[in-house]
Amino acid sequence: MKKYNFNAGPSILPDVVLEAAAKAIIDFDGTGLSLLSISHRTPEFEAVVADAKNLFRELLSIPENYHIFFVGGGASTQFFHIPANFLKGKAGYVDTGVWTKKAIKEAKKYGEVEIVASSADKNYNYIPKGYTIPEDLDYFYICANNTIYGTEYKVDLDSPVPMIADMSSDILSRPVDVSKYALIYGGAQKNLAPAGVTFVIVRDDMLQRVVRELPTMVNVNTHVENNSMFNTPPVFPIYVLRETLKWMKAEGGLEEIYRRNVEKAALLYDEIDRNSLFRGTVEKEDRSLMNICFVMTEGNEDLAPEFLEFAKSRGMVGIKGHRLVGGFRASCYNACPKESVEALVACMQEFEQMHK
Repeated sequence: MKKYNFNAGPSILPDVVLEAAAKAIIDFDGTGLSLLSISHRTPEFEAVVADAKNLFRELLSIPENYHIFFVGGGASTQFFHIPANFLKGKAGYVDTGVWTKKAIKEAKKYGEVEIVASSADKNYNYIPKGYTIPEDLDYFYICANNTIYGTEYKVDLDSPVPMIADMSSDILSRPVDVSKYALIYGGAQKNLAPAGVTFVIVRDDMLQRVVRELPTMVNVNTHVENNSMFNTPPVFPIYVLRETLKWMKAEGGLEEIYRRNVEKAALLYDEIDRNSLFRGTVEKEDRSLMNICFVMTEGNEDLAPEFLEFAKSRGMVGIKGHRLVGGFRASCYNACPKESVEALVACMQEFEQMHK
């Protein structure tokens, strides 16, 4: 039976990328050595890192005054790396769910944290708007896409202070004006690579804003100055990331990827809104393109376990909602084909017919 992968992460990757990675595990770039056992100091792997950076810069139109580096530790490590480097007095955070709450917790260990806005009052089902960003902040922090609740920023904000964004789950899924951000980071295991590598895009001036003496591995300058290789980097995930970026470019670049993502999301959201058994959980203007969350309609809640089993029997994988919110979640990352979304829509329609 064909499987349709909607896992929230680690997520689906393009078949061509998986094939290239599988071959490289046996023989990396004609070296006769496995990618898993090469030295990261070889010219061949240094070329992989350089390619990955160049492709990242090209696809996302990253200005020249920004550095790109790759590091281990996951996005959760950046929750404390960022305030350790840049929080001296006060930072501002927008609370949009679990990931910002965790980042706020870490930041409070280094300085004052002002919650500039929050959507906690409605269980994080919208993106806060209409607030003013204070000008006395060391930096202003957002999470661009919220995987658990299914909300996403649709515009790049204007900030009077350096703006930092966690883009773990929507990087390279839509156009972004990088120049509006001082730093963008994310775990790569949604749209780019298997778990194990984190990307950081940081503006030149931030390198001079480090506010305290830090352990070497925590200081942002360490990774910029050492070209991501102060210590052994996550070799395999970086290689896969490079292959994913190559795939994106070959497919038509970010404009085409974004077009596909909008099309896929519209297909599923339209069915959620039409189907008598399902309803969305997020305010429509803030619905994520990446993580589409929905529940049973009022009076049909008891059908949820049955639908999960029915969907599983039709090949759907990973559509159970996060344990904190329940319901269902279809993660439609870049490599998720339109065919998978069409199959889920057909599954929902069939289930509706069964219960008429």
